Parts: sequence; structure tokens; C-alpha cells
Amino acid sequence: MIAQKVTQTWTAARKMFYRARGHYAGSLNGTAFRLDPYHSKFWRKASTGTWEPETFAVLQAHLDKQHDYLDIGAWIGPTVLYGASLARRVYCFEPDPVAFRYLAWNLELNSVQNVSAFSAALSQGVGIARMASFGGEAGDSMTSLLNDGEHGSDVITLGWEDFANSADLSRISLVKMDIEGAEFDVLPSLIPWLKQHRPALYLSTHAPFLDAEVRKQRMQQLADSLSFYGSCLEDNGRASGFETLTQKRALTQFPTFLFTS
Repeated sequence: MIAQKVTQTWTAARKMFYRARGHYAGSLNGTAFRLDPYHSKFWRKASTGTWEPETFAVLQAHLDKQHDYLDIGAWIGPTVLYGASLARRVYCFEPDPVAFRYLAWNLELNSVQNVSAFSAALSQGVGIARMASFGGEAGDSMTSLLNDGEHGSDVITLGWEDFANSADLSRISLVKMDIEGAEFDVLPSLIPWLKQHRPALYLSTHAPFLDAEVRKQRMQQLADSLSFYGSCLEDNGRASGFETLTQKRALTQFPTFLFTS
């Protein structure tokens, strides 16, 4: 009991120190960053290399200073910050207003100049939509257009063609999409562009957020629409092939798939 209280006191004191200093000194895949002090627990985990090392490996493999990166579902910015250190330019979307505030703060803390960050949700077109977190707390990385709960907020939506027609996306070599189940509605609008330019696609899937009776059908639709890619690899590296999108792990968990030509 005493040991637990000492640990809690030390943790609280450490948080107060980070907040008084104005940042947490951490690293992402070995690259040092100043990071917002209100997510110090997460940044500490990321700094030890235990948060999604496979994601950082994908960023490292597909980004360089001659190409651009598109991050759809940026949260507070771990993949944006690291991607910006590798890529020529980064475009990112994060509609959750709480998460976007920290994303902007993290970009400012590191004086990042090559990121265009948009507080909007890619959807079917320009409009306003209600979204909330499946975790119950704004800004917790689980905010989705599939959830319009009372604790949510109204956000601006933007259609893919509206965005693509307004920016030069010809040098994008990697697209990361992690939008908590909205991929089933948003991804189809990107298919013509993906077919034309063939950037690597790192897609997080969220079939458990769908009704059980339609999960396999919707995942099969994703597989069919992306079949023009030459390769599909699960994030755990244990399975490859488009059939993995309709197997048990994809239907009951939240795996990420890497599609490449």
C-alpha cells in the first residue's frame, strides 16, 4: 500500500514537472522530439519503442525527402512528427478538436514547417457531421464518424475530390488511414486516385465497430476494391494475401494492412 502511494506521488510529481517545463523530452523511433506534457504516459511508451514499432518501420521504409506523406487520422501527432522528419511534406487530417489542439502544439514545440494540418474529417463531401469517441473521452484516439454520441462534437467534413483537386498530391509515396471504422465509407472515394498514383497504403481496419452480420461483407468489399495492389501484408507480419482481410483476426480485432505495388 505504501509502495503504491509512493509510486502515485512520484507519478504526479513527474507530470507536474513536465507541465511546468512545458514539454516532455522524448523520442520516436530514435529521433528526439519535444512533446506535449499532457500525454507524457503515452510519449514515455512511444519513446521506449513499444508503441507500434511496425508503424514506424513502414514510415521509414516508404518516406524520403523527395516524396510526401498523407496521414488520415493523425491524433496528437506521433506519426506526423516522425513522418515530417523523413518526408518532403506531410498532409494530415485530425477532426477531433481536442486531439487537434495537441497535434498543433506538438508541431509548434518542434518548429515543424513542412506539415499542412487540417482540423476536418474526410467524408462524402463538404458538410458538418457529429462524431464521438468509442472510448468515451474526446481526444483519446478513438473518435469516429460512426459514433455520434452525446459527448461528441460537430466537425467540418471534406470530400476527397475537394481536397485532391486543391492540392498537389503527385509526390505522395505513403498514405496512412486510421479513422476508427469510417474507412468503409471514406476509402472508396480514394480508389481512383490510389489506382492512378499507387502510393503504399497503410490501412487500419475496425470491423468490430460494424454489426456482426455485415463485417465479412464490408471487409470483402475493401479487399476487392484494393485488389489492384500487388501485395497485402498484415501488421504482425504473420500473414499476407487479400484473403487475410476476411479471416478471423480481421473480423474480431483491429489489424492494420500494408498494401504495396
